[in-house]
Amino acid sequence: MPERRRFYEARRALSRSHEQQSSLCDPFLSLLPVTGASVSILAGGLGQSTVCFSDATAARLDELQFDLGEGPCWQALSTNRPVLANDIRLMSSEWPIFSEAIRSDESAQGVAAMFAFPLKVGSLGIGAVDLFATTVGELKPTEVADASALANVAAWQVLRRILDDQSVEHGGAGDVPPPAYTSRREVHQATGMVLAQLNVSADDAALLLRAHAFASGRSVREVAADIVERRLDFSSTEEP
Repeated sequence: MPERRRFYEARRALSRSHEQQSSLCDPFLSLLPVTGASVSILAGGLGQSTVCFSDATAARLDELQFDLGEGPCWQALSTNRPVLANDIRLMSSEWPIFSEAIRSDESAQGVAAMFAFPLKVGSLGIGAVDLFATTVGELKPTEVADASALANVAAWQVLRRILDDQSVEHGGAGDVPPPAYTSRREVHQATGMVLAQLNVSADDAALLLRAHAFASGRSVREVAADIVERRLDFSSTEEP
């Protein structure tokens, strides 16, 4: 089916975005009936920033939500569910300050609908994908499902970019302690447990260990110990 082919092409483009340094926003725009898109990092330990935006309006919507601390992206991340504001004018009770800001901000006045999807890898919340349209209307159930599936792929790509940037900042060392202080057996065991919990590759399991350590300001060894001692469980149905 042509529609499914478009979805598979969008998912393939997203899965290669880190390697090819391509846009994370374009695959969403190629598949869904929306005007603009942005991908943002919202998690405290990972900082707050916009990873990509399709246009100035998408960037401004992210900026308003960062400044005000409310809006669809925050709600999507906190609830781990898509937020579907088919008519943004009807959401004043959900986000009173953000709704007022959209009405009064010249660069955002054309926004009629917003849709946000959480970026999560296992139990680690990363951020959200924000989509907007200049006409009132809803996404079809299949479109919501497709956007959620793309957001799952995007989450892993954002995670890789975060950790690559962090590794460059620290000369490639990241947060991994010197070998003399690292229990490699424990880290290896924890990686295997995460692999089993999420049904991902060993590389992705190790990536998630590093990401959780970075987000929480701890060492990989400390996070591995929590996993081995079953104080931390990444169980989830999400796939990279």
